[in-house]
Amino acid sequence: MPGSSLWLLPPKSHPLAPLLPPLLTRTAHHFTSPHTFLPHITLTSEIPPSTHSPDPQAWLDALPLPAASSVVVKLGPLASEPVFFRKLYARVEKAGVAELGAVARAAVPGFEGRGEAREWVEGVYVPHLSLLYFMLLLFSGLALGASDEWARERLSLAPSHECPQVGAEGLAEVEKFVREAGINLEGEGDMGGWVGGRVVLVPTDRAIKDWAPIAEREL
Repeated sequence: MPGSSLWLLPPKSHPLAPLLPPLLTRTAHHFTSPHTFLPHITLTSEIPPSTHSPDPQAWLDALPLPAASSVVVKLGPLASEPVFFRKLYARVEKAGVAELGAVARAAVPGFEGRGEAREWVEGVYVPHLSLLYFMLLLFSGLALGASDEWARERLSLAPSHECPQVGAEGLAEVEKFVREAGINLEGEGDMGGWVGGRVVLVPTDRAIKDWAPIAEREL
C-alpha cells in the first residue's frame, strides 16, 4: 500500500477491542492466509512519509480531527472484492466517519482543499473494517499463498480472476465466526460499533508483517 496510512481503531476500553484481533486470526487461519494485522478502519493511505517527518506524533497531534462524539462507527454486513486489501471486510456506515475521513484525506497531496477531500469521501471512499488480506498465486496448477513482499507487489496489479472474491459459503462461515464472537453486524449497541476511538499513523509502504503505528491520538 503506497505511503503511510491513517487508521481508526476502537477505544482501548471498548468491549470490541479485545474481540477483533482473535477474529482476524481465526479468519486468516480459515483461509490459510499468512497475513494478520491490527484491526482497523482505513481513513486514508498515500500519505508521503516526508509529510510526517521528522516527528510523526507532532504531525498527528496537529491535524484538525473532529470531536469524538462526531465519529460514530456502525458495523454492517460482510462483503468481499477481488482486491488483495479488500478481500473480506465488514462494511462501515459512511455518515459516521465522513468528517474524519475528509480530514485524513486532506493530508494527501492533491486533496489539501476542503472541497477535494470531501469529494473523495463522497465519491471514492468505502469505509470498512478489514478482516482478511489474501491472494492466490497460480503456478503450474498449484495455488500458493502470496506470503512475501515480492509476490504482493506484483499481484497487486493482477487481473481479478487471480484474486477471486470470497464466495457466499466463505462469507457465511466468517459471519458465523463474527456471531460466535458476539459481534453485531447491524450496527446495534456496543457490539455493533463505537463512538470516537484512536487515530493511528502507520507506515504501510512496508511489508504487512511490519505494519505498526508510529503515532497515536485519542479522539
